[in-house]
Amino acid sequence: MKNRSHVRIPAKIILILLTVVCLVCVVMSIANPSFGSGARNTAASVIVPMQRGLNTVGSFFTTKAKDRQKLRELQKENKELTEQLNSLNEEISSLIQERDELTRYRQLLDLDGSYADYTKIAACVISGDPSNWNDVFVIDKGSDDGIAVDMNVIGAGENGGGLVGIVYYVGKNYAKVRSIVNDDSNVSAMIAGNSEKCIVDGDLKLINDNQLNLIQLDQAAEVKEGDMIVTSNISNKFLPNLLIGYVTDIETDANQLTQSGHIRPVVDFKHLNEVLVITQLKYTGNEEEEK
Repeated sequence: MKNRSHVRIPAKIILILLTVVCLVCVVMSIANPSFGSGARNTAASVIVPMQRGLNTVGSFFTTKAKDRQKLRELQKENKELTEQLNSLNEEISSLIQERDELTRYRQLLDLDGSYADYTKIAACVISGDPSNWNDVFVIDKGSDDGIAVDMNVIGAGENGGGLVGIVYYVGKNYAKVRSIVNDDSNVSAMIAGNSEKCIVDGDLKLINDNQLNLIQLDQAAEVKEGDMIVTSNISNKFLPNLLIGYVTDIETDANQLTQSGHIRPVVDFKHLNEVLVITQLKYTGNEEEEK
């Protein structure tokens, strides 16, 4: 079988022919604007939708790229704002603590002025049982600071504050205090207005209602709700006229000889932070001792 002969047209001739055709089309289009309109319309009907589609796709990816960039910027801004907010919250918390501490120190200073006749040592509560309303707690001052057993302890609170309790154990740099809310505590007291004698008896069950027992008040004694109760001048260990609290209720006992009721202590035993220890001791020589 004979090989078919192939006619090879030089590329230059093809290029020249295409150029001539294009020039002819251009000249015809100029001379006759309607020339090639069908081809143009056909091309437009194909190319324009494709162009629109490409534009739509391009716009989609451009928008997505911008969205991702915006998201990264927002995430960065959110992180910075979160860090600023955390920093501000820490500052606010610190300022609140400083404010509360300053308020307590001012109350303690006012309390110090209320009992100016007594020499006192300020101490911080460093240990206690919050569930028991600080009925027994530890302070950061001890024998090296001049603290001794049976020294009276006062604290800030309502109307300036008043009696907290008494020191019952002393170490070199710490001391233990039994507060008047303790079940084993009883304090010789009196009504501030008429000096009628009574006993303030600790009761942890009652302190949940912010009350203490008031007992052994003479039946004939005049007492009413709101009367001020202070330590008695015949108290064995407690110095006289230390504010304890205010009468909330009173009634005659079954024996028809005495009255009893409750008082609201002036000290917030649930939130004791700082106290004042009165360094003056009281000794009377009486055999019976208060706790």
